[in-house]
Amino acid sequence: MLSYQHIFHAGNLADVHKHALLCAMLDYMVQKDKPLTYIETHAGRGLYDLGSAEAVKTGEAAKGIARLEERLPADHPYRRRLREERAIFGPDAYPGSPLLAAGFLRDGDAMHLAELHPQEFRELANVMEPWGAHLRQEDGFRAALALTPPTPRRGFMLIDPSFEVKADYDAIPKHMAALARKWNVGTIALWYPLLPSGLHRPMMAALRDRFPEALAHEVRFPPAREGHGLVGSGMFVVNPPWGSEAEAERLTALFAGLTR
Repeated sequence: MLSYQHIFHAGNLADVHKHALLCAMLDYMVQKDKPLTYIETHAGRGLYDLGSAEAVKTGEAAKGIARLEERLPADHPYRRRLREERAIFGPDAYPGSPLLAAGFLRDGDAMHLAELHPQEFRELANVMEPWGAHLRQEDGFRAALALTPPTPRRGFMLIDPSFEVKADYDAIPKHMAALARKWNVGTIALWYPLLPSGLHRPMMAALRDRFPEALAHEVRFPPAREGHGLVGSGMFVVNPPWGSEAEAERLTALFAGLTR
């Protein structure tokens, strides 16, 4: 399905959860003097304009990053990256996960990004061209299997589908099991939505059964507007870097006080 465009949701509360944890994990991983590979299966366009009509229409960024950014420590790696990108692209710029990740990578590291949506892929190519990322316009799960195990072998994969295709809930545990078999040293992180229907629950039961030592972290929050179905955000991380649990606890506290 090619209807989903993240510009309507960029900077929302789920993005804050996902991106804060992502940045904390990558910040730790690049402190080691060993090269790594970053892979993303559903990359989106890489950079979003929170002043655009699409972003303003939903109001999700206003209730997300605009509310929570200053509640994070000033030296948090997520806030650092936001400041760096705004200095380049302007005050309404919001970097997606590919651009956030690129800011942590060093000479000798590699980046592979997959995005199927034609318009999103064109935007992604424009944004990420200066970073030397390897881009693939194809199904993200197919790309992930083709890319693993990567070179360098040490690395991080973010799986971040829209979940518009309900079959993803059933397929993802199988995809992640296959990826872990091929790349047992890789950190593999899955983002998933929390919906009132509880569609994620069977998927999470299967993942916890397959990866009992993984980090599973969820935060809940009020819907962005009347009738909006997203009521929380989850991250499931296989082989989490050191310090991930402490960051997750900090995010639990950050989200705990949210009200409408």
